[in-house]
Formats: sequence, C-alpha cells, structure tokens
Amino acid sequence: MAGDAGSADTIDVLIYGPRKPVVDEGFPAGFALHRCEQQADLETLSDDVRARIRGVAVTGLVPTSAAVLSRFPELEIVSSFGVGYDHIDAAWAAQHGVMVTNTPDVLTEEVADTALGLLIATLREFIRADKYVRAGLWATQPYPLSAGSLRDRKVGIVGMGRIGQAIARRLDASLVPVVYHSRKPAAGVAYQHYPDLIAMAKEVDTLVVITPGGAATNKLISAEVLAALGPRGVLINVARGSVVDEAALIAALKSGTILAAGLDVFADEPNVPEELRTLGNVVLLPHIGSASVVTRNAMDQLVVDNLKAWFTGKPPLTPIAETPVKER
Repeated sequence: MAGDAGSADTIDVLIYGPRKPVVDEGFPAGFALHRCEQQADLETLSDDVRARIRGVAVTGLVPTSAAVLSRFPELEIVSSFGVGYDHIDAAWAAQHGVMVTNTPDVLTEEVADTALGLLIATLREFIRADKYVRAGLWATQPYPLSAGSLRDRKVGIVGMGRIGQAIARRLDASLVPVVYHSRKPAAGVAYQHYPDLIAMAKEVDTLVVITPGGAATNKLISAEVLAALGPRGVLINVARGSVVDEAALIAALKSGTILAAGLDVFADEPNVPEELRTLGNVVLLPHIGSASVVTRNAMDQLVVDNLKAWFTGKPPLTPIAETPVKER
C-alpha cells in the first residue's frame, strides 16, 4: 500500500479529483500519495509537498490548467481519466516537457453501446413510454406510435475515431446507412466522408456527435447545422457539452426545427438547463457513457498503469498526441 509521506526513496503522486478505490489502492510501495478532490483543495498542499510532486493522477473533469500544473516544479507526467482531456492544458504540458496520458480503448465499446442505446431510446420514445406505463395510462388506451425509427434513418457521425467507428459498426449491424464528418478522412474507413458538416447535415436526418471537446470544436453543432438537419432531425451527443450550442439546440427543439435529441453531456455539468429538463422531445442522461463498474475500473487501472510504467523507466501506455513519447 502506498504511503502518504514522502522521502528520498518515494515517488510523490497527487491524486486530483474524485476518490477512486482502484486508484487509491493501485500503487505499490515506493509511491507516496497526496489527495485533492477539487481545485480549492490544492491550496492545502504545503510548499514542501508541491516541490516533491512528480506525477498527477487526474481522476475526473477537474480543471487542470497551466496555473494548476505550474504549482509543481518537478512534475513529469499527468495521467488523466477519460478519453477527452480538454480540461487539461496539454499545450502547456508539451511546452514544459510534461507527459500527458488518457484512457482510450478500454471505454470504446461501452460508450458506443450508450450512443446506440440513447439513439434508440430517443427515436422510439422509450423513456416516455416507461412513464406512460408507470402512470397506469396503458390500461386506458394504447401508447401512440413513436414518431421515430431506425428503419428509415441515415446517420451522420461527427468524429470517426475509435468510438465513432465502434458506433458505426453497431449501425451497420442494424442495417442503417452511415456517413461521417471529420477534419480529414479516417484511415481505413470506407464510409463516405464529408469535409463540410453543413453539407452532411443536409444529407442525413440523424447526427451522432463523438468528436473531442476543446476550442476547435466549441459550438460546432450550431443553429445553422441544426437547421440543415431539418424537421425529422435527431441529434445524439456523447462527446462534450461544449460541442453543441446548447441555446441553439433548445430553440431548435422548441420550434420544431429538429424532431428530438438525446444528450449524455451538457455545457455546464451537472447543471442542466430547466428548458431542456422540461422538454418532452429530449432524452437526458447524467454523463454515463462509460459508467459501468467494469469499464470505469479498467479506466482507473489505466490511470495507475500509465504512472507505474513511467516511473519504472518505461514509455507510458497511452500518451496523447500533444506529448508524444521520446527517448528517456
């Protein structure tokens, strides 16, 4: 079990974010662990501890800006939970020789399952139908036919990385045509590529968003995109809340510009606008794309394994593109 006090023989690691048993208990002897669950807690670290920190395990979407990272002059590596890392200043890390890792692959299939489940639940109105049964209304009259179906859909996937491809495979199995938009064509992918998002939105009736967050994709799904999608349009977002212009989406759902939406992510989590919560044509999930015990444990373990590999002189297992592995 790792200790909490540093010495000349220990490697000091900060666990930053929500407590995770797999992370808390995953380090062998030789590691000294320090814990801060939120940004304000960083102020409680002494100057001596900050000067010894060599690794940070980021266990949730806590702000990890340049101001945070620069507190630790001996920092070598930031091991982050999740595929997305827009909450981490990766550019600062790269400029200062700090490795950053994430946890891809181990959550790919789980998030793809969530995306397809959310799409079907939205189209077939499963949440509304569940409430109909619970309210005893089925005994008085049959539930009306759902307005949506996978059977007459063409899906445009926004982002064709690992998870986008896993979603596409599931849609293939459901006999649903797939096209995609990304900055450049994905290697080895046979689906039609649209370099222009508006052009793709006009050609499909369903958008599934699984692109990274950050400045480059902020409000990528705009009022113009939603208008191009049209009145049969359905939007599914399992990426980041920042990728969708939330105000424009609310307006589109209220006006009938699009038919419906299924959302696992929001602009200001865990705060969801009341207008979204009261709309009947939207399905809302509390950011649970990868939230099964088996998958979250695998993600937590990868956070630990990246740090363990680094501090035994090996390359990290899953470095991000901005901080590639170099000879050590």
